[in-house]
Amino acid sequence: MIDLTVRLREDPAAVEHVFRLVADGGRAQPATTLPDPDAALAAVEKYGEGIFFPKPGPPRLCTQQYGGPQVALVTGIFHGRTVDSVFTRTDGCEISRWNAMAALLGSGGGA
Repeated sequence: MIDLTVRLREDPAAVEHVFRLVADGGRAQPATTLPDPDAALAAVEKYGEGIFFPKPGPPRLCTQQYGGPQVALVTGIFHGRTVDSVFTRTDGCEISRWNAMAALLGSGGGA
């Protein structure tokens, strides 16, 4: 079971967009409000475990590039585990996370 809520701001002064992904048995359910629920579900199934629950490891080297002011907060349940993740575009590592989950984040801005 997946039930995730995404709160997205394209910039700090912008209106907050709220999306929801609800899936059961590998299928998006009617409560889903994302623009492309199938792509969002595919991204979550492919990258969710590693992005929502990263394993400790050596420090990552991230390029110092700025991808934009977008911020997305993802909360909810992913296969029985609680999710509380923040996505930004503040450096190369964060841009990579954002791009992997772009369909879930529902953003066209910079993604």
